[in-house]
Amino acid sequence: MEMEYRRLGRSGLRVSVFSFGSWVTFGSQLDVSYAASCLKEARDAGVNFFDNAEAYAGGESEKIMGEAIRKLGWARHEYVVSTKLFWGLYPDVNMRNTLNRKYLSQAIDGSLKRFGLDFVDLVFCHRPDANTPIEETVWAMSDMVSAGKALYWGTSEWSADEIRAAYDIADAHNLHKPLMDQPQYNILWRDRVEKEYKRLYEDIGLGLTIWSPLASGLLTGKYLNGIPEGSRATLPGYEWLKNTLTDEGRNKKVALLKEISDELGITLTQLSLAWCAKNPNVSTVITGASSPEQVRENMTALDALPLLTKDVMDRIDLISLF
Repeated sequence: MEMEYRRLGRSGLRVSVFSFGSWVTFGSQLDVSYAASCLKEARDAGVNFFDNAEAYAGGESEKIMGEAIRKLGWARHEYVVSTKLFWGLYPDVNMRNTLNRKYLSQAIDGSLKRFGLDFVDLVFCHRPDANTPIEETVWAMSDMVSAGKALYWGTSEWSADEIRAAYDIADAHNLHKPLMDQPQYNILWRDRVEKEYKRLYEDIGLGLTIWSPLASGLLTGKYLNGIPEGSRATLPGYEWLKNTLTDEGRNKKVALLKEISDELGITLTQLSLAWCAKNPNVSTVITGASSPEQVRENMTALDALPLLTKDVMDRIDLISLF
């Protein structure tokens, strides 16, 4: 099955329904050469959106992705790339865990320098900032777009009320409006996308670039018998994942989901990725991989989409919602 492209919210920008993100892997697991191999595999499958963030590997992820893209010789019009800003790279009081104007204006310049680009296509406020007025953040992000440093801006893991407040401020002052959010969404984590944001799709045309479609690997089934060596939960800094990945209740659901994927003749990974893409409000499903082979496997989820009939989706609901 060929790659599908969806509009990002109400914009005219089209992104591949499956995209490729660098969280965890670039810097901590992949060097430039190996990253380039993964990017090429994704691009060959039709992926045109590549997700990143300032905080990933302390800025190294942006450097690696930029160098890998140059190594591959891609023209700038051939791909869509993003970054996300909030946590910062420096210990100064105005440069960490903030969305104030000073931080944002300097952070985007740092990201562009690391990427080696004149602009990013998408820039996200990586988390909300309760200590900065939303109006200040909206003006700073709109100015970023007006300056040509980003083409569209959005949020990540903001509440529906915060997104609507940002949109209303931008609308009142004729500023560039937030276009998209990047929330966690998967078979086991559904409420924000399906309930909290429900009114925003129609009211403001919110687009979604969802992350963790495999629940940090839980929905691959590889944690059904404990944590294997070399998996994400064994990486330094990811110890917090262990409780989630070994949760008995969640793994019981995973085992039941695997029964469905086995019946369909597909992997649990394919089922889980395709399930996310079945939601029409999802513009793109961000996948991650530490090898070209894993990228290739993720992209085969395209072939699983037609198999997820209403009956199959209802069976998945019975498992995940109860």
